[in-house]
Amino acid sequence: MYPLLTVNLQHLRENVRVLRALCAEHAIEITGVTKVFRGDPVIAKILVEEGITRLGDSRVDNLKRLQGLSAEKWLIRPPMLSEVPELVEFGDASLNSELSVIEAIDEEAGRQGREHKIILMADLGDIREGYVDPDELVDAAKKVAAMSHAKLYGLGVNLTCFSFVQYDTEKLTQLRDLAKRVEEETGVKLSVVSGGNSATIDLMLRGGIPSGVNNLRLGESVLFGKERAKYQYLPGTHPDVFTLHAEIVELKEKPSLPWGDIGVDSYGKKPAFTDRGDRRLKAICALGKQDFDAETTTACDEGIILLGASSDHLMLDITDAQKTYRVGDTVDLQLGYFSTMRAFTSEYVRKEYSGNHHP
Repeated sequence: MYPLLTVNLQHLRENVRVLRALCAEHAIEITGVTKVFRGDPVIAKILVEEGITRLGDSRVDNLKRLQGLSAEKWLIRPPMLSEVPELVEFGDASLNSELSVIEAIDEEAGRQGREHKIILMADLGDIREGYVDPDELVDAAKKVAAMSHAKLYGLGVNLTCFSFVQYDTEKLTQLRDLAKRVEEETGVKLSVVSGGNSATIDLMLRGGIPSGVNNLRLGESVLFGKERAKYQYLPGTHPDVFTLHAEIVELKEKPSLPWGDIGVDSYGKKPAFTDRGDRRLKAICALGKQDFDAETTTACDEGIILLGASSDHLMLDITDAQKTYRVGDTVDLQLGYFSTMRAFTSEYVRKEYSGNHHP
């Protein structure tokens, strides 16, 4: 049955090895981000087998799926107050920016007889999560250090995800210096100074991460072999860990341009079309925006043009395809980050694994 998502576990394993080696050269440990594949334990197990000892996800439901794995589990999105009991039960650490939430974590951890590690987030310009005022962050750190069950564990920063402010040596030096100040004023030695995500890889490779920053939270670079600052694939990695197979349900010659009055789409924007000639061979696949993201997907057949998608139809121009297609055949699609995330979220996409499951 289609659509079908296949996961090449051997290529994933090799990607993890490349990234671990690159990060080790710069004294950086990896927190492997599992949110793209919804904490699928089969996939996460590959990361753990290859030496990643921390796993991070943005949903507590996904942390539950990771419980059988021997790794520290992080919630990498500030916790909701309403999820604190489950966070403490299923998570070992979390990224935090609200003292009231940390106080609730401390209280709940006491009830459960557990400890929970707190990583305080600094906002260094992206205006997403974190403390803007260093004094406020240090004050929060002092209060966490005095708690009984919430343990001050580290500092972190996140850039390039909302305002797309880039990582640079100056910003990560600010983070490192802030961590030193926290240590001096709390008397707590921080285990983690987390310098960001896959967009930090390029800076790392150029030697731009200051000493003292010792962690990166990596998803895209590990899973796809791609750093996010310049969107370059890293040597020795595989971009084809995730492949989506979609079945053709219609195949006809049609004009490249629509005819009639054109209105706006679901977002209030008028679509634009490219004139590629009078008659083109068009294929429709039983796949849509509910299941994948067309903007971060490419066809494995380089002659196929992705024209766009509606909620449950994918339109392709296969006039120049490298092979002949018929109704009932499948088209192979190489998925990027957001497309993979949507495919794993869709219950209509079946999942299978290929490659070696064992080290």
